Amino acid sequence: VQLQASGGGLVQTGGSLRLSCAASGRAFNTYQVVWFRQAPGKEREFVGALRRSMGRTYYADTVKGRFTISTDNANNAVYLQMNSLKPEDTAVYYCAARLNWNVDYRTPRHYDIWGQGTQVTVSS
Repeated sequence: VQLQASGGGLVQTGGSLRLSCAASGRAFNTYQVVWFRQAPGKEREFVGALRRSMGRTYYADTVKGRFTISTDNANNAVYLQMNSLKPEDTAVYYCAARLNWNVDYRTPRHYDIWGQGTQVTVSS
């Protein structure tokens, strides 16, 4: 499986963007998918996760209620809908995947499949 993240851009505070994580390869709909982000000078941080086996999603407290993960199995994609964006959401956003769920799902080192990242900039 290979991933490609897209959909980033420049948006004003309060605006919305939808990021896409498109996969090539078979059986992507069995992979657990996670979104991370990394701002300049900061460590990569967890944003949200899709646990396919349970049909559940998990979010960082900083984005809960504003961001939503959804799937499009027909198009082999996972989306991150981001609403009510804030300047502190500015970062490069990455999607990552692994076949089996890991209880430490918020830690980047557990994922060996990564998209290339897409820049999100929120102006104040």
